[in-house]
This record gives sequence, C-alpha cells and structure tokens, in this order.
Amino acid sequence: MIKSGQILPKHVVTQSEGNIVSDMGNEKVMLNIKNGKYYNLGEIGGDIWESISKPTQVNGLVEHIVKKYDVQTDKCEEEVISFLENLYRENLIKLVVEE
Repeated sequence: MIKSGQILPKHVVTQSEGNIVSDMGNEKVMLNIKNGKYYNLGEIGGDIWESISKPTQVNGLVEHIVKKYDVQTDKCEEEVISFLENLYRENLIKLVVEE
C-alpha cells in the first residue's frame, strides 16, 4: 500500500467503489456511501474523477489536464497530485505503483 503524501507521476490511480456522483451545473458532487461524507469535486476535480474511472497513470492525467485547461505542466502536476492525495486520504481512490 502506498502511504499518503507519496503519490508519484508514475503511479496508476482509479476510483474506489461506493461513490454516487452527480453533476450540479459545471461541477461534480459525490457522496461516499461507506463514510456518509459529501464532496464537491468542482469542475476540474470532476474532470479528473471521470478520467480515472479506469486505471490511469498520473502522468497521463496531468497531460490531459494541461491540454484541456492550458496550464503549466509543473503547476498542474503539483495540483493534480495534491488533489489525488486528498482523495486517497478519504479512501476515494486506489493507487498502484507501476514497476
């Protein structure tokens, strides 16, 4: 298992099961059935969430966000990893290290 705070660009991420996600305007909101918590993923967070419906390497996810939202790669990587680490701490995603 990967420790929180150690998500790397080479890691593969995917959604954990047990979440109900809905669109509210341009944003995604989610209810985790296991912990009963509600999350507002926002617009870009919702895009990330949709992108990890299947196992996805963090590098590829960053490339997708950079192209779609015209942001700098370094800043995007930092923000995406921070977002993923928050999801991981809440047990909303699973991580696997590619060897």
